Amino acid sequence: MAVNAREILNDFTNGVGKLVEMDSEFMNKFFAVDGGAGGDVLSSKVKELIGVAIGCYNRCQYCICVHTHGAYQAGATRQEIMAAAEVAIAFGGGPSVAYSAAVLNAALDEFEHDFD
Repeated sequence: MAVNAREILNDFTNGVGKLVEMDSEFMNKFFAVDGGAGGDVLSSKVKELIGVAIGCYNRCQYCICVHTHGAYQAGATRQEIMAAAEVAIAFGGGPSVAYSAAVLNAALDEFEHDFD
């Protein structure tokens, strides 16, 4: 079965929208913490690359797709995104390889030209 990275991204985005509708105060607090992580020390691109690596390590298809999209949006190259995944693979072994092979490859292909 092929991975549809765009569908995964859209499912995540729509789901978060529903969470915001249910409890906007809580979600806004989460967004403030999430957006403030790393402060001004780390660029958006670096934060997104870290997100890709953590997503591959934790085997979260939503994280992989969201942060691959975000990394491209922040100016990362395909090679930089793959390098982040390689760090996850070094620590996560076979399961991280599997998610990188399926989900990350699909996300790399799907989102690569969204921000040209």
